[in-house]
Amino acid sequence: MNTARLMQGNEACAEGALAAGVRFFAGYPITPSTEIAETMARLLPAVGGKFVQMEDEIASIGAILGASLAGEKVLDATSGPGFSLKQELIGYAACAEIPAVIVNVQRVGPSTGQPTAPSQGDVMQARWGTHGDHPIIALSPWTVREAFDATVMAVNYAERFRTPVILLMDEIVGHLREKVVLPEAHEIEVYARRKPKSTRAEGYQPYAPDEDLVPNTADFGEGYHIHVTGLIHDETGFPSGSPKVTAEAISRMHKKIEIAQDEITHYDEFFMDDADYAVVAFGGTARTAYEAVKDARARGRKVGMIRLMTIWPFADKVIARTAAKVKGILVPELNYGQVVHEVERAAMGQCKVELLAKYNTEIFAPREITAAIDHLCAGGKD
Repeated sequence: MNTARLMQGNEACAEGALAAGVRFFAGYPITPSTEIAETMARLLPAVGGKFVQMEDEIASIGAILGASLAGEKVLDATSGPGFSLKQELIGYAACAEIPAVIVNVQRVGPSTGQPTAPSQGDVMQARWGTHGDHPIIALSPWTVREAFDATVMAVNYAERFRTPVILLMDEIVGHLREKVVLPEAHEIEVYARRKPKSTRAEGYQPYAPDEDLVPNTADFGEGYHIHVTGLIHDETGFPSGSPKVTAEAISRMHKKIEIAQDEITHYDEFFMDDADYAVVAFGGTARTAYEAVKDARARGRKVGMIRLMTIWPFADKVIARTAAKVKGILVPELNYGQVVHEVERAAMGQCKVELLAKYNTEIFAPREITAAIDHLCAGGKD
């Protein structure tokens, strides 16, 4: 039985990656994510893995994509400036369907911004940072233990859907220390790398989709001699300029995730049974929001909370259902306003939606969110 440990969120992330089977990490140190690299450097050799400190963030993601193509489960960790540099190769991974997990421990931006200061300003970049129509999965943990669990989940999703997955942490959770008990190895569900189900002689094509619309692409070194490109390609893996092939390829990339969206959408509901108002929050901010909601309820406010773990694809059904039963939704976030726009879209005018934004390097105090709840209950926007 595992014993309780005092762990940092970044350390739990690294431990989760190892538990999910990650055996290759390439990265470049950047606060507030550096402890992930430090922990991987210390622990990977003991399990036969490889840690490489690259010359920059672009080289780091290039290295993990190469290792993934060669059959390893992979991880890279960074923060805002580094995440910006990785966008081209995130798009490459989406188009070439290369499994990879990129951890972004968010800090204040833009540019160099405020190193190590907490922020949640990379939400839209996680979805649309690379160009073109592409799918993405992004998860945001709110506890140290969930940093472990979400990393396992991210690795599993990357492998299952052959897609880049973003672990969208924030400095609050990354540097938070909590007492946690990690699960035993036999308690952790690990998704194995997909493998070809036929040989070349039997007509195998590396990008032919399986029943779940995901291809069982062979790893390099297995004798299949596959071609990998960031150009739109057909089932052979070779580029095609056909409008039909282009439409089918882009559609399939999206649909392989869309058909599993209900399963991918993870969230918590608190005090929603009798709620007239709701707070929608994620990551470290959700911790403060939870305390604020409890305080508001203790003073007689009928307010509940939706805590989003899955940020992308967005929880449209959850928000639409919530908006249909409440009079208003408050969205506190450590940015100038990003998730609030998705909440407004998903709410479809069924209730008012208000933003509580903060972007001055400080986290929310419960009293700030409580005051915003009171304002919403009193009628909302002035």
